[in-house]
Amino acid sequence: MNSRTALIERNTLETQIKVAINLDGQGQASFTTGVPFLDHMLDQVARHGLIDLEIVCHGDLEIDAHHTVEDIGIALGQAFAKALGDKKGLYRYGHAYVPLDESLSRVTVDFSGRPGLFYDVTFKRALIGNFDVDLLREFFQGFVNHAGVTLHIDNLKAGNAHHIAETVFKAFGRAVRMAISPDPRMAGIMPSTKGSL
Repeated sequence: MNSRTALIERNTLETQIKVAINLDGQGQASFTTGVPFLDHMLDQVARHGLIDLEIVCHGDLEIDAHHTVEDIGIALGQAFAKALGDKKGLYRYGHAYVPLDESLSRVTVDFSGRPGLFYDVTFKRALIGNFDVDLLREFFQGFVNHAGVTLHIDNLKAGNAHHIAETVFKAFGRAVRMAISPDPRMAGIMPSTKGSL
């Protein structure tokens, strides 16, 4: 199998980001984003997705975390798109249910080439620590737009806000892991009747 790695550098007036990814890794991760809660969530993606992931971001956190969180989603999506190449031989679809105590979330993903986010997650409070929970949707929107995936995220049972977020990110990591795994029966074959994704 070819190396499924990518290095993305994305620089704007609001953020300067570097993402290094290995889709066939062991879940090793390193984050320097200035947003500790996002680092914690990204660590769930790396560990549960078995993706080696390094992200360094310098953003305008003196304003708020919005640009940093959204732009990391964008850069991560670009890294996935580059690392996956033509997507031949993939399972393409992935899904996962993940509980954490009283909370339960389901994530389904299709590396379809068609960006779409369907996000049904409601938090009972606006902040987890000092992290604005609205930014989670912005992260996933940036990701799907640039990875070219259809992503359904549903929180099925809610409780503690931190638990909700953690179930979402763990389920996302596991669903992605399934979808990007090589399918031995599809080696070299495009997983689409259209002939391309």
